[in-house]
Formats: sequence, structure tokens, C-alpha cells
Amino acid sequence: MKLRITIENRVYEVEVEASEPEPTPPPGFFGLAATPAAPPPPAAPSGSSEKVARSPVAGVVVKVLLEPGQKVESGQPVMVLEAMKMETNVAAASAGVLKAVLVKPGEAVQGGQALFELE
Repeated sequence: MKLRITIENRVYEVEVEASEPEPTPPPGFFGLAATPAAPPPPAAPSGSSEKVARSPVAGVVVKVLLEPGQKVESGQPVMVLEAMKMETNVAAASAGVLKAVLVKPGEAVQGGQALFELE
């Protein structure tokens, strides 16, 4: 089989020969390798889903903008996460008082992990 590869705007043609016939993939297979499932996020604090903010992505906590005891408005950013060199603000879903911050700057977090809790 011949393949054409472009690296830094230079085109290379290579010939590839399979040493064994490739198995036929099952229907619906898109060439994605199976990976082990990620461990579940740490246990969430009790409370309604509107009172517990969860990480929208896996990343690192860059900044915590507020401290427990401070008033929070709906939509107000409480912390900043970094994932794939992009910053994401994590905001309060409702107004209230910041009850607890469950992570600290520099800490790696998983998608869905509880970050902070409102009263």
C-alpha cells in the first residue's frame, strides 16, 4: 500500500506492507483504541446539584477568586481552571454564600469533580 505523508510542507511517498492481514473491524468501529476508564471523581458533598459546582473539564485549578463566607451572585466566577492551555471560569449556578472550596490552586481535577459548595 502506498501512502503520501506531508511533513513541514514536504511531501513523502512511502510504501507500506502489512506482515499479517488486518482483522476486519466490527460494525460501527471508528479506529479508536480502547482505553481504560478513568477513575470516578471523588465523592461529592451532599446537597442539591445547584449548590455544588462541578468541574466541566479535566484540568488544573489556576485561581480561586473567592473565599468561604463571601456572597456569590448567580453567574459570578468563583475559580479558574486550565485545560489544554485554555482557561475556563467556573461560575456559581445560583446566588448564595460560598460554603466551602473543595480544591486549591495547582490541584489537578477530573471532569465532574466537585469544586465548591454554596449555602
